[in-house]
Amino acid sequence: MVKHFLGQNVLRSSWDQVFAAFWQRYPNPYSKHVLTEDIVHREVTPDQKLLSRRLLTKTNRMPRWAERLFPANVAHSVYILEDSIVDPQNQTMTTFTWNINHARLMVVEERCVYRVNSDNSGWTEICREAWVSSSLFGVSRAVQEFGLARFKSNVTKTMKGFEYILAKLQGEAPPKTLVETAKEAKEKAKETALAATEKAKDLASKAATKKQQQQQQFV
Repeated sequence: MVKHFLGQNVLRSSWDQVFAAFWQRYPNPYSKHVLTEDIVHREVTPDQKLLSRRLLTKTNRMPRWAERLFPANVAHSVYILEDSIVDPQNQTMTTFTWNINHARLMVVEERCVYRVNSDNSGWTEICREAWVSSSLFGVSRAVQEFGLARFKSNVTKTMKGFEYILAKLQGEAPPKTLVETAKEAKEKAKETALAATEKAKDLASKAATKKQQQQQQFV
């Protein structure tokens, strides 16, 4: 049995902007699991479509229960092939990705179609479909469940990474990561605590001075 995913996302940027950002997505703060990317083939067809094939290397940390099934020397990186077809005339881009190692453990195949949003021509919609399968006897269902959950998590990271790069390309301030937001909140909390401490010391000093003055009046 194969786990299936179907979803749609919208980027509030034009198709041309998304197309340009697609080739500049890495690195970004949300793609630390992407180690390398290389173009292995590219051509323009007679009907002016751009065909590309890229090889990407990503980290592939297994769940603890799966690590017991494989030797310690098994590579923890996964190699992914990505084929893409860009049709500038119709403003569509279709990508196909699949892993070429660890196939016995799990295969994740993904198909994405980028096109102009039907409700807003200045936006881009992404129709995403994926299939997760495993041939491991006895644990294939658990592997597929894990793979689907990880895929959904990676989709969220992908969209945040896209928005980050689009903001940079358009000269805007990129959205802050959770780490940056947490760091700022921590620094602000420190500043607030320090200000409160200083204010408390000042009030205590004034109260002590006032009390001393009152005592001197009764002497």
